Amino acid sequence: MKYLSYIESIEFATDALSKGRAFLTSGKDAPNTMTIGWGSIGYMWNRPVFIAVVRPQRHTHGIMLKESEFTVSIPTKNDLSAALAFAGTASGRDGNKFEGHGITASPSQHVSCPIIKECGLHFECKTRLIQDMTGDRMDESVIARSYPARDFHTIFIGEIVSCYTTDE
Repeated sequence: MKYLSYIESIEFATDALSKGRAFLTSGKDAPNTMTIGWGSIGYMWNRPVFIAVVRPQRHTHGIMLKESEFTVSIPTKNDLSAALAFAGTASGRDGNKFEGHGITASPSQHVSCPIIKECGLHFECKTRLIQDMTGDRMDESVIARSYPARDFHTIFIGEIVSCYTTDE
């Protein structure tokens, strides 16, 4: 394992997000993971942050409201396309996404929820803000394209407390 500055990882992580190639994991006792393709890495409140958005319909949403931590794991060397597809379409309400799908929940370094062992880039985050999106001040073209059912995301801003690679 090699610790990284979050800045060293922004370009790779942003590219992965734009292609829907990242796992968001939360829950220490019964962890769940989902595929994310929307998110951002930045700097707020004098801290590095990962901004994740999750729709209320997702099983992960309820877990993230209860838990104060999450991880983001991004494949670097392993082709996890099948696992990403499964984690993005199946619900953790219906079963354990880690069993029999090519991914392993592995202990993280600084938070209680796991990382995805088969990924090479990891962000460990402590939630600092939870904010519901509304359409009140959102551009109508964004609503028409991304929220025609007005099923807005909740924004989870997590302080990045650790960023590292497990690639050798």
